[in-house]
Amino acid sequence: MKNSALLGLALLLRKNLALLAAANQQDLARAASAGLTGPMLDRLKLSPNDIETVATGCEQLAAMPDVIGEIMGMKQQPSGIRVGQMRVPIGVFGMIYESRPNVTIEAASLAIKSGNACILRGGSEAIDSNKALAALVAQALTSAGLPADAVQLVPTVDREAVGYLISMPQYVDVIIPRGGKGLIERISRDAKVPVIKHLDGNCHVYVDDPCDIAMAVKVADNAKTQKYSPCNAAEGLLVARGVAEAFLPQIAAIYAEKGVEIRADEAVAIILKGQAATKHIAVKGATEQDWYEEYLAPIISIKVVENVDGAIAHINQYSSHHTDAIITSNHMHAQKFLREVDSASVMVNASTRFADGFEFGLGAEIGISTDKFHARGPVGIEGLTSLKYVVLGDGEVRS
Repeated sequence: MKNSALLGLALLLRKNLALLAAANQQDLARAASAGLTGPMLDRLKLSPNDIETVATGCEQLAAMPDVIGEIMGMKQQPSGIRVGQMRVPIGVFGMIYESRPNVTIEAASLAIKSGNACILRGGSEAIDSNKALAALVAQALTSAGLPADAVQLVPTVDREAVGYLISMPQYVDVIIPRGGKGLIERISRDAKVPVIKHLDGNCHVYVDDPCDIAMAVKVADNAKTQKYSPCNAAEGLLVARGVAEAFLPQIAAIYAEKGVEIRADEAVAIILKGQAATKHIAVKGATEQDWYEEYLAPIISIKVVENVDGAIAHINQYSSHHTDAIITSNHMHAQKFLREVDSASVMVNASTRFADGFEFGLGAEIGISTDKFHARGPVGIEGLTSLKYVVLGDGEVRS
């Protein structure tokens, strides 16, 4: 039934592109009239490609094994009993999110596959898109013989609804906020329900010595410019001193061409000084705050570090522990980076933009967690489940 609902939802999404586009256009027009621009408006768009991505995600989830009820680690004890753990749904999760209407489908599809019920509270700026998507979810559930209200969208844009949702542990088992830092800080502060969260995405690419310079340029470009608004876009670029002279002019020229503002330390500024006039590369001096910043915009901070140890130290001090990548041809450096960088996703020779449930093969994601308990990184099916102990006996009693 769950897989039938997911496949039915994928079909409905593809069949209703015009309906969804019309609803999304209402949201975009209202947002533009209210003065939303740049990344905020970009996050609100629901393109045919976005629809195809979430529809494919539904199909991926349907093809995945059903982990609910799985029993693992069963071991015989000296007393005769056998003890293991069973994977079970969390119960009811509340999803509070801003802008991105595709989150409605990601959350709904994961709720269906994981056997949870969910209550969705999207942002007021996306209300028409979210209503249209939620109606398709209800239709898919009903057609598969599941309760239509297993996935519910809060239909009001009244902000008080959020306050009620996060303060009802008798009805809601976990809250998952997905949006700006202000929203997540408020939820974390005021919630009486457990929260799975990440506050921001200050992600880094470190270009190591030695490395393939062409690969480093390609990855650093993609990690920053493929899309500026997601939380897995690179905000900081660290470059080993040994490759800085070869690498920095190339990546700076690309950033300049794409309109990316560079905020850099003195070492970077010196290397790029000769390039500034000929290639229109402008470099602003970085402040201490720049190393902490999540720009979500065409801005990047760049710093020269001595080596992999310097990169790891910088990342662990300034990053948001979301996603960080090393570009290297040294296996030992790669292993050291993987072991010592304290982030939810750590990558070798790949763009930070891959830190995503869909790209990780989870089918979809409910969000990305930088917490260190239960769920960490992209939260898919297993992140929406819990484990309970199961004991099998044959009349054993404790002496």
